[in-house]
Amino acid sequence: MNVRRLIPGTALAAVTALGFGTLTACSSDSAAANTDKFDVVASFYPMAFLAEQIGGGHVHVTSLTEPGQEPHDLEISAQQTARLQESDAVLYLKNLQPSVDQAVAQSEIKTKIDAGSLTTLEKHGNEVGGHAASHDDSENDELSGLDPHIWLDPVRYAQVAEGVGKAFEKADPDHAADYKTNTAALVKKLDGLDTEFKTGLADTRTKVFITTHAAFGYLAERYGLTEEAINGLDPESEPSAARVKELEKMAKADGVTTVFYETLVSDKTAKTIASDAGLKTDVLDPIEGITDKSRGNNYFSVQRANLKALQTALGAK
Repeated sequence: MNVRRLIPGTALAAVTALGFGTLTACSSDSAAANTDKFDVVASFYPMAFLAEQIGGGHVHVTSLTEPGQEPHDLEISAQQTARLQESDAVLYLKNLQPSVDQAVAQSEIKTKIDAGSLTTLEKHGNEVGGHAASHDDSENDELSGLDPHIWLDPVRYAQVAEGVGKAFEKADPDHAADYKTNTAALVKKLDGLDTEFKTGLADTRTKVFITTHAAFGYLAERYGLTEEAINGLDPESEPSAARVKELEKMAKADGVTTVFYETLVSDKTAKTIASDAGLKTDVLDPIEGITDKSRGNNYFSVQRANLKALQTALGAK
């Protein structure tokens, strides 16, 4: 939609190398080929997926985070900053990617959509849900912060979708009716996914699961589970020896069978703990990006793979 100035060849090459491959509404062609569309820059996959689903054929979506890149580690390049400045809207999740927050704050984009402002965020430590509340005071107060992983809860993700839809309608009124229709369709699908999780996890042998990264707190709370995370909200942090010992003891007491790890971060810690405790390992994907290692090619298929993994680990009846 914006009329863009000519971009030098090296910068254009960098721009077109951004995360296009996982988004059907995106193009591997240059941005200049899409100047007639509503140009949205998304911070990482869950935001880009929303923009794609809601915008449909009216939007041109680019992701600042490339497929396979750990989004927490993103450092925006000069070319990406330029691309951001030339866009019609930016959709991001504040406090997840500091470099994105800084670039957005310094930009003059009229439509800035912070997904976190469209739903409620909570403080989560290493233990979330269920029995965690009874012994989640001292250590976890130090580790806790506002948990940004709202997209893993279908209900919160639907709330964000509704807010994004309204923002698109306001920013691009010529296509408001289509944005409204697309948003309603997406919310309906998310409602269906919520029902699948609710039904699929209603009757399980145990309600406790162990993950490397404290990304599934909202999901645990939504479906009556307890997430025990090896690390905190930072996927790269290292657990203390006391935390590892505590997890091994808890696993035995609560009938935990599996230690979950994710595809974008090393599985070494998970496999070490699992081996020492005689447990299995499996993938529970925080869906921060879609790669050839993902158990699905979009948000919904990966979430259903997560549900299946949880059902197996928890002993669904």
